[in-house]
Formats: sequence, C-alpha cells, structure tokens
Amino acid sequence: MTQMIVLAVVVLLFFWLSRSFSKNQHTYSKSQFSGFKLTKENLAYSELGLFVALSAKVAKADGRVDELEAELVSNMFNDISLLFPNPEATKKMLKEIFDEEKNAPHNLDPVAQALYKALENDPHKRQKMMEFLVNLTYIDGTLSHAEEEMLRLISKHLHFGEADLASMLERFGSYHRHSVKESSIDQAYALLNLSVQASNDEVKKAYRALVREYHPDIIKSQGASDEYLKEATEKVQEINAAYEMIKKSRGI
Repeated sequence: MTQMIVLAVVVLLFFWLSRSFSKNQHTYSKSQFSGFKLTKENLAYSELGLFVALSAKVAKADGRVDELEAELVSNMFNDISLLFPNPEATKKMLKEIFDEEKNAPHNLDPVAQALYKALENDPHKRQKMMEFLVNLTYIDGTLSHAEEEMLRLISKHLHFGEADLASMLERFGSYHRHSVKESSIDQAYALLNLSVQASNDEVKKAYRALVREYHPDIIKSQGASDEYLKEATEKVQEINAAYEMIKKSRGI
C-alpha cells in the first residue's frame, strides 16, 4: 500500500486558466505575438517570461525540481512557445530563463513586481497565475516553510491580501489531501499499457506519452465541461500514481 503524490490539481488549474482566459476575452493568441521581436531579454521581461521565472523559483524553493515538476514545466514551455513565430527558439530561451531563475532566489522581489506591473489592469490573470504557483508547491506532497514564505512574498507583490492567500492554500491543500490513491503494481503497469518486462526507458516513454495526451493547453481555450474536467483530472491522477508506484518498485 503506497501513497502517491500527483499533479491533478495543477492540471486542473491549466484548464481553469484556459477557460477563464476565453470567458474573459484574455485569450493569448499567435496574432498577439506576431510582431514580437524574439530575443531572450524581450521574452524574459514579457508577462509570460516573468511567469516562467516565478514558476522556476517556486519549483526550486524546497531545494530541487523533481521529475514530475520537470515534465509539467516542459509541457508548459511547449504551450507558450507555440504562440511565437519561432517555437523552437522560444522554447530554448524559456528553458534558459527557467534554469537561470531557479538558481536566483535573490531577485524574486523585482521579478514579482515586474509581473504585477505587466498585469496591473488584469486581476483575473494575476489570480490564475497565483493559483498555479500555489498548486506547484503541493506537487511533492508537502508545503515547506520556505515554499510558504516565498508564496507570501509573491502574493504581496501581486497585491493579494493575507486572507486571499490563506484561502488558496486551504483550497488547494484540500485538493492534495484528497488526491492520494492506492493501487496494485499490476494495475499500475496496466494503466500505462505496459508489461512487467518493460525496460525503464519504456516505462518513462509510456508515462510521458500519457502525460502529453491528457495535458491541456495552458494557453488556448478548451471549452471543456465540468464533467470532462473532472474525468481528465482523475485520469492524470491515476497516471502519475501508477508511474510513481512502478518507479519505487524498480528503485528508479
């Protein structure tokens, strides 16, 4: 009987971001970035670049970026890069920004302040981005003191009150507490469409393929119903739980 930490709440937030942007006419589109002069500096100071920078700092707040966080971030890079004229170059720059910012906790204040300035007149986007960061802290199963302090600093810079942050922490902490599932090792292999003889590389490949299949686009509107959202969230929860069980049984 093994406890599994999952990314369901983060995937849920991706849907919320997409649907909310569409509903409030805040959808990101390729046309919005058609004239964007793609340089690393320009990307880093855009609202999406600043958001990636804060995500990097939160992901590293507890000392390391684990495999599930890395897979999630990679999917996020894919979503964002498709908005720009040169997706491959954009993705490379986003990764560089993330890698640099995750090791630079000292500049959290100016990065958060810059994001607020970029979204000062768009409280809805600020709300959804803050919710994403709160979710990110729960991926490893616990909210550390360092993570909580970082969230408090960011929320202050994004002009959220203490009660607002407390509400987010309680809501998403509750989602996490109810996300733990138990399963048998045979069920885990079956869920990933694998046999017990599969190699470690085959296990990782199958997992990543399923994550990509059920990963919603962070940018474009999905128009998904609440029922579909619930089913997709549960599916990703099961996929991650199965993968963690197989990894632990193999010692990888």
